[in-house]
Amino acid sequence: MRMILAAIFLFTGVAVAEPVFEAELIFPLESLHNHGSCVVECPNGDILVCWFRGSGERQADDVAIYGARWRKESGDWTKPFVMADTPEFPDTNCCMIIDNDERLWLLWPTIQANLWESALMKYKVSTDYMMPEGSPKWDYMKVMHVKHPGDFGQVVRDKTQELAEHMGVELEGRILEWAENNYRQADDKLTRRIGWFTRGHPIILDDGRMLVGLYSDGFSFSLTGITDDWGETWQYSEPMVGGGNIQPTYAVAPDGTITAYMRDNGPPPKRTMVTHSKDRGETWSVVYDHETLPNPGAGTELANLDDGDWIYIYNDTERGRHSLAVSISKDNGKTWPITRHLEVADVGKGSFHYPSITQGADGMLHASYSYFVDEGKSIKYARFNKEWILEGDAE
Repeated sequence: MRMILAAIFLFTGVAVAEPVFEAELIFPLESLHNHGSCVVECPNGDILVCWFRGSGERQADDVAIYGARWRKESGDWTKPFVMADTPEFPDTNCCMIIDNDERLWLLWPTIQANLWESALMKYKVSTDYMMPEGSPKWDYMKVMHVKHPGDFGQVVRDKTQELAEHMGVELEGRILEWAENNYRQADDKLTRRIGWFTRGHPIILDDGRMLVGLYSDGFSFSLTGITDDWGETWQYSEPMVGGGNIQPTYAVAPDGTITAYMRDNGPPPKRTMVTHSKDRGETWSVVYDHETLPNPGAGTELANLDDGDWIYIYNDTERGRHSLAVSISKDNGKTWPITRHLEVADVGKGSFHYPSITQGADGMLHASYSYFVDEGKSIKYARFNKEWILEGDAE
């Protein structure tokens, strides 16, 4: 690879960066459950990571949102600190974004009754989050009340029929049972308004519209939360109805088309699930399986790079979370010919999953992910550049 870089410089006169890769655990392995992280770069160059931590997940009332900060000035990680905690309720699946006015957003669900279907979405905003120690100081916290436009039950029926026609299947047998269960939930006002929650980074469009990916384990499909006024008001897209498509994450093509990639929570064959929007996230195309991107039923993240390429971080298997890869697409997600692995282990010898990725102001890529091995659990952080991905896996 270094010979190739030298040749490029010789013939073009353009300096090409050397591959860079660094990785470390944010805190030592421990028995507590540490999972579902998200990473952002702060305006001062610090790296902030959040995740949920406790004795379990939705069933454990001690679960809270924690964070840690990598300080650019000192080059080390702070001790974990609490970012959100609803006493005696689990707080889970957090994500963050820094908006156009450099405000930090933390979004997460509080689980009301130890069931994912009882999730209540919340968010906090901070203008004071770049201190060297401890949690951001929050300006305010709000609840994201999910209320769907129009006849949600009828929309779910129409989208389900569209999906069946696209797949060439009849709504009968077990498929009909699945559909009718969703219809019953969609017709119930309470059921359709709670149970939605986050996973990956929100995305901010060029016009300032912010899209927040939401999904429901009760419905086992997704939708998008939309705000044009930084959370003063919210609207919600039509549902993205598929066979277990959850945890949407977004990238935008040059023509404005938004693509959502989703975890496959349905039956095999397991693939990354895909849908597109041409109206800024309000309506979505039929959900389909990506031809080449497997998914074992685990979270992923899709993002735009500054140079126009797309990046995808994911478990590149149909079963198991022992292999964590990052891939590059140069054609808006149609193909992903360039892949390199952050982690690879034998089946049963480790789980490296629920990744988050962001690009810093200097072009460097920052990733965080759950790191589970026999010795314990932690959140791992990796810093690398595109040249490292292009170099490919070592033989």
